Amino acid sequence: MSELLEFGKKILKNQPFSALLGTELEVFEPGTAVLSLAIRPELKQQHGFVHGGVVSYLADNALTYAGGSVLGDSVTSEYKINYLRPAIGDKLVARATVLSSGRNQAVCQCTVIANGEAGERTVAVAQGTINKVDSKS
Repeated sequence: MSELLEFGKKILKNQPFSALLGTELEVFEPGTAVLSLAIRPELKQQHGFVHGGVVSYLADNALTYAGGSVLGDSVTSEYKINYLRPAIGDKLVARATVLSSGRNQAVCQCTVIANGEAGERTVAVAQGTINKVDSKS
């Protein structure tokens, strides 16, 4: 396991909400991050698919990981998500990449996929701005 991936997994383990949901970090390389989450009944809404807040959380976290891979300690300053279809399946996978980055900010893009009997289906896309944490503030 790479040093960066090991570091990223340590950070994820220290995020109580991520631990509660059971999120896993699969890839963490410069400019790229992949997070996954097993779909279980507690994450679904009344129509039987994953709640939009869970899909949004996964996209947000993947965006921040991707940005953080080039910036260091970072937070999301803004993001937008488009839901394309219901998230139905066994597992959600959020794949994020850095589109552009500078010294203190990165713009990242994420695709959220649902894996299940029907194969892989894109359920959402997101884009966000990630900012390096200023240790002086």
